[in-house]
Amino acid sequence: MRADLEEVRVVVAHQACATLRVGDVFLKVDGDQRRTDVEVEAMTLAPIPTPQILWRKPPVLALAALPGRALGRLGEPSPASSSAWAAAGAAVRKLHDAPLPPWPGRSPDELSAELDAECEWLVTNGVLPADLVTHNREIAEAALRPWAPVFIHGDLQLAHVFVEDNEVTGVIDWSEASRGDGLFDLAILTLGHEEHLDDVVAGYGAAVNLEVVRAWWSLRSLLAIRWLVEHGFDPAAPGCEVDVLRAATRRRTA
Repeated sequence: MRADLEEVRVVVAHQACATLRVGDVFLKVDGDQRRTDVEVEAMTLAPIPTPQILWRKPPVLALAALPGRALGRLGEPSPASSSAWAAAGAAVRKLHDAPLPPWPGRSPDELSAELDAECEWLVTNGVLPADLVTHNREIAEAALRPWAPVFIHGDLQLAHVFVEDNEVTGVIDWSEASRGDGLFDLAILTLGHEEHLDDVVAGYGAAVNLEVVRAWWSLRSLLAIRWLVEHGFDPAAPGCEVDVLRAATRRRTA
């Protein structure tokens, strides 16, 4: 490679989409332009820092890199301070206080039907023990109640939140943004990092039903496993979704 050319690095790639990094530019390639439409509009509407949109030429969306680094990654200890986690909670609250986006999200009834189908698949195919699935399906029920919809990110993994000097510098990957339950965002942010839940809630600055947050941990993990397996990821890696389900069962039976 010539010295004047930027290295191309694959950030993530699977059947649905791929993200490449070239210098300080991220190139997101997605065959479903409806997801990109949502991402672009959500970043425009969101009242918190997001990546700068450099250009869009379907199926590619070019975004500027954010300063700082991610809060961490699922399955690994977070390098971020308690103050950085609290700042993330404050940013989420600001998003939830914003006007609703124009498109709807999934209803509790839709999620319940999807959850039943995924649980059946997990047991029928021997992916997880039946008792583990049953315990977590029962835990997840607490999340499936009516909620007042807010503007949610929809996939607020800690790897999608960037911080520097204990301040949020930006949030990436907005393709699942919608109207939904604000506690879902808090749950996805803290999935596998329960030790930082108190920090996030402190920064969020409002009463939070922790039972519902934990219910969303179980629900999200049960819904995600088939997708992860089919797209080449390992939900059974240490600290990831299967461990989250096991931890939920231990809390329930303790």
